[in-house]
Amino acid sequence: MSIHIVALGNEGDAFHQDQRPSGLIRTYLGRSPLVSGDESSLLLNAAGTVARPVFTEYQASAFGNVKLLVHDCPVWDIFDSDWYTSRNLIGRGDIIVIKYNVNDKFSFHEVKDNYIPVIKRALNSVPVIIAAVGTRQNEELPCTCPLCTSDRGSCVSTTEGIQLAKELGATYLELHSLDDFYIGKYFGGVLEYFMIQALNQKTSEKMKKRKMCTSFHGIRPPQLEQPEKMPVLKAEASHYNSDLNNLLFCCQCVDVVFYHPDLQGVAEAHKIVLCAVSHVFMLLFNVKSPADIQDPTIIRTSQDLFAVNRDPTASPGTGRACPGNPPLRVVVKDVAFCSCLSAILRFIYSGAFQWEELEDDIRKKLKDSGDVSNVIEKVKCILKTPGKINCLRNCKTYQARKPLWFYNTSLKFFLNKPMLADVVFEIQGTTVPAHRAILVARCEVMAAMFNGNYMEAKSVLIPVYGVSKETFLSFLEYLYTDSCCPAGIFQAMCLLICAEMYQVSRLQHICELFIVTQLQSMPSRELASMNLDIVDLLKKAKFHHSDCLSTWLLHFIATNYLIFSQKPEFQDLSVIFTMLH
Repeated sequence: MSIHIVALGNEGDAFHQDQRPSGLIRTYLGRSPLVSGDESSLLLNAAGTVARPVFTEYQASAFGNVKLLVHDCPVWDIFDSDWYTSRNLIGRGDIIVIKYNVNDKFSFHEVKDNYIPVIKRALNSVPVIIAAVGTRQNEELPCTCPLCTSDRGSCVSTTEGIQLAKELGATYLELHSLDDFYIGKYFGGVLEYFMIQALNQKTSEKMKKRKMCTSFHGIRPPQLEQPEKMPVLKAEASHYNSDLNNLLFCCQCVDVVFYHPDLQGVAEAHKIVLCAVSHVFMLLFNVKSPADIQDPTIIRTSQDLFAVNRDPTASPGTGRACPGNPPLRVVVKDVAFCSCLSAILRFIYSGAFQWEELEDDIRKKLKDSGDVSNVIEKVKCILKTPGKINCLRNCKTYQARKPLWFYNTSLKFFLNKPMLADVVFEIQGTTVPAHRAILVARCEVMAAMFNGNYMEAKSVLIPVYGVSKETFLSFLEYLYTDSCCPAGIFQAMCLLICAEMYQVSRLQHICELFIVTQLQSMPSRELASMNLDIVDLLKKAKFHHSDCLSTWLLHFIATNYLIFSQKPEFQDLSVIFTMLH
């Protein structure tokens, strides 16, 4: 259970604000014996600066195990700039605290005239505390007499504060200083009284809901401790580009070696990645023929830049080639291009759009501006699309138009194709070709399998058990493209099991989200008539360590118990829950 407090206003003195150690809310959280574990986070405004924060969020524990969430909003401009956020804050609040400094009369009247009417419309029968902070500057001893008018010239009088409290139906407090008496006993006592009232009200509402749920006749559902809302499943962030970028540095499954004619400056790479980016490399590695490309500029670039050397004694051995296939040796004819080859490969493996970094790296390697321009033009020719005018004339425009990794579309061209394949999976009597470099980059289990002392490291044909061909193809599609689209809930669960077998956690989360989304979108009539065993899904989720999905399914079953109770698999649901726990 939690209590949400919304504090509005700035209690700081406009003339002596630097002398105050901290604000009202932070002082209370630090000194109250009922509050522990204070944590704060500063939520910035749209400009991203800390100079004028929209609000500060404090999280703490009160009364032992009650979560205390405080939003301290010192800037009233939030009602002008973001009315949706401010309205939601007030609407969710259990207690509202409005604070001001008695020496800042201009701000008080601005708040009273412009923002108090807005707050009155957004209030939803919650207690309000108005705290007048500070000692009035025009008198040595503060006067609390309601009839006193001596401080109406430059300070906010007590009468004005009481009148404001009457308009809002609020409790009015005057805090002459932020010491232990005013904070701990005076302000804290009133605030904690309203906190107890809010807890009692929430407990009463929770008991009423529980009685209503258990008052119907017939079989009672299992007594589960449920949250107020269904648990939210969040997808894991993609690391697709970093996986393929790291492939260049780990040098695993290398199948092509670039080098000078004098055997110096060796650079290693992977055919599948190069061909996914450039038709020049497709032509060089015989993936496509000149008749397929029919673009003289690409053919000329391939002939002018590279030459395949098939003499096995001409290049130094790397010792990292795939079984039965030594790395292909490619001579780089252009000396300037060859000296920048490492930077160019980094550029290609990072998605081929970071032009500014590439230009900086080339300028560091080459001193002559003509050589720099010549190398950059050759890189543009390598990335050229056949039959089209070179679209990379303006590098910055291309970078803005194509800011994301685009292997996920080009690598799909090689999915389940024998071109450049160096491993074949045998599944249910059929074969599926694949590429070790992509598998090693995207799956840690396969990286260990192909690079360790296992049979798969030396074999081209690898059997796969316990997975259907359709499921394994969907798994490979995710490794190649970083996306998948299961045909239904059953296939998503099969893909989740395959992802758990190969320890690809992000794919597991995607399948979990797909199952949750599909079940949430089904109307009640379809849930009652669908031929899907929810209990079997729950068992599989528990067995394959999908804790988030199993928790969600438990909540889903309990929420829709009246719909499922007529199905045969739900006749003795209490036994099933006992077994699952």
